[in-house]
Parts: sequence; C-alpha cells; structure tokens
Amino acid sequence: MRGSAATDDLEWSVLLAACSLTCSSISITDQTDRIRSLLRNPIRWNVLFQLADQHGVEPLLCQALQNLGDSIPFDEMQALRQKYQTNLHKALFLSRELIRILDRLSPIGVDVMPYKGLALAELLYGDIALRQSGDIDLLLRPQDLPRIRDAVRELGYTPHDSFTPAQERDYLKSGYEYAFDGTAGPNLLELQWAILPRFYAVDFNMAELFSRAVTISVAGRVVKTPCPEDLLLVLSAHAAKHVWGRLVWLCDIAQLVKMPSLNWDRIWQEANRRGMRRLLQVTLLAADRLLGATIPISARAHLTDDSASRLAKELQTQIAGEAPYNVESLSYFRLMMRLRERPADRFRFLARLVLTPGPGEWQAVRLPRPLFPLYRLVRLSRLAARLVRA
Repeated sequence: MRGSAATDDLEWSVLLAACSLTCSSISITDQTDRIRSLLRNPIRWNVLFQLADQHGVEPLLCQALQNLGDSIPFDEMQALRQKYQTNLHKALFLSRELIRILDRLSPIGVDVMPYKGLALAELLYGDIALRQSGDIDLLLRPQDLPRIRDAVRELGYTPHDSFTPAQERDYLKSGYEYAFDGTAGPNLLELQWAILPRFYAVDFNMAELFSRAVTISVAGRVVKTPCPEDLLLVLSAHAAKHVWGRLVWLCDIAQLVKMPSLNWDRIWQEANRRGMRRLLQVTLLAADRLLGATIPISARAHLTDDSASRLAKELQTQIAGEAPYNVESLSYFRLMMRLRERPADRFRFLARLVLTPGPGEWQAVRLPRPLFPLYRLVRLSRLAARLVRA
C-alpha cells in the first residue's frame, strides 16, 4: 500500500514521468533523463506497480522503463513485462470478441462504434497492447438496442441486470448503458446509447456522433469511432463523471490533444453548446499540470477561468490519492454542480438528479406499470434517507 497520498511521493513521480514520456511538450530524451534520475532513489517497486495497476497505466510504465537497463532490477522488470504480456493476451481476446460481435451485427444492418478500450489504444497509441484492457464499449443508437441485445445473446453474452419491458423503456430514457456478462467473465461488454446518465444533464446527440464518425483499424478490422473533436468531449465527460480518478484517462486526453488536425474552434463551440466548457477546461488543466500535455496556444487561451483553475488544483491531490472519490456523497454532487458554468445547467442537473428514478428505485420497491410515476417519490425518499445518513 502507498505510504502517503502526497503528490511528491517518489513512486508517483516516477509514474507521472513514465506516462508523460510520449505526450509531454518536453523532449523524450529529457523525460528519460528525468526517469533515470528518479530511479537512482530507493524505489518501492511493489508500490509503483500497484499504482500503475490502480491507474490503468501498466503498459505505459513498461514501455517507459524497458530500455533503461541497469536502472531497474532484473526481477522487477521481468514482473512488469509479464504484466504487459498478460494485458496483450487480454487485448487479443477482446479484439477477437469485438470482431465476432461486428460480424454478427453487420448482416442485420446495425451500426455500432467502439470508442474506448481497443479503439482508443489504436487511435491514440497505435498499439492495442499499450492501453490496459478491460472490456468492450460500444456506442449505439437507442432504437437499435433490442436487436443488438438479441444478437449478442446468440454469441453467449447475457445482460448483467434484468429489466421488465416497462423498466427497460424507462431505462432507455434515464440510463445510458447495458452491461453484459460473457463466458470469460462478468461485464465484458457494455452497450451504450448515451455518454452519461440523463441526470448529469450533459446531453450528447448520438445521431450527430454517428454522422461525424471516422474510421480506424482495430486488429485489422475497419470500425467507426467518434471523430477526434467529439472524442475529446466524450472522454472529458467520462473522466469528470469519475472525478478523473485514474491517470489513464488523462493520458488519453494528453495523447488526443497532440493531434495537429484538431479543430479547436469547433471543440469550444460544442463545449459551449452543451454547457460543459468548465468541465473541459478542468480536464485540460489537469492533463497539463500532471502530464505536461501539449496543448496548442490557441486552446490555452481558453484556460484562464479562475473557477476551472481552482477545481483543477483541488483535483490534483485527489487524483494522486489512494482513496477513490465517493460518488454517492453530497460532496460529489456539489462537485458536479461546480463543474457547470451555467445556472440553467446546474438547475437541470439538480432537478434530474432528484426526479429521475432508475434501477435502484426499481429494486427497492416493485410497482405495477400504471404506478410507475410513483417511482419519483421513491427516488425522493431514497435521496432524503441518504441525506440524513450523511
């Protein structure tokens, strides 16, 4: 376990330097020299590896350290290489499963978009082994969910949670994803018809994302994925939802903003339209401060908001800390409010949070379809109980 959550821990500094190797504005030579200098100190290798796993960056750490020779004990480097190989095997397995799913959906004329995991590894790092593999995330149009659900069932994927038809109709409006278990383990596949649950009040139009999609190759298969401008906003929203709790999410952002073809005017225009300008600012500031992200001067001109700067500074300690942010706490919901720059968006977030029931309410109380509107009262009572406990 880590001895301290302070951002100047030696192991944390090594991890940041390793993750910054290919995305920072500092030269690779200077970054490598910095890592060598840090490694002259007594490293707690078990702590460093645990941190890398916790933050989803073991492959990036392995890439950064593998050519440093005698700076790393042989046994420790072998252990890290073994972790890299294990991740590669998982990525190859998921690639095979992704191709199976796409091959099953293609004949029925259904479009999906991989947008995290393997797709990000290919788009941002050029190698499926350089991003820690977890599951398969597919974006889809909401109306296609029933057909896709039935199709993947034929491949051995079963819904992790079961809903009645009435609950599923409501969940399509209020939720954003279905998790599926496979023969190789739970939650291997996530079908997402929205980027965030409705109550966050950061609304993406899935039809627009599909219309602006680009194509990339994943394991030799051509697939659609959101265009880089949309992807930056999507990844920022996802990271904010989880309070930027894993370094890999900022690594992805730092890699993405390096793209010289990014249309920053459209990025800020879309961020303003969705009321997520401050959220994007905090994400970019965090990537800059922790990883030295290569943010163009034109984009930096938009990072002068004092509120965003204060939030990014607060979050630096949180990201480096050992304990994850409690997403059920009042402080979490206050943070989500602070991330919105427009009063109307804060009001929408609060109203939807209070009045949008979901699986928690359906599991707590069983109501027949004619009484479904009463789930709003169940939601209110559960939130009130949580407030009392807090």
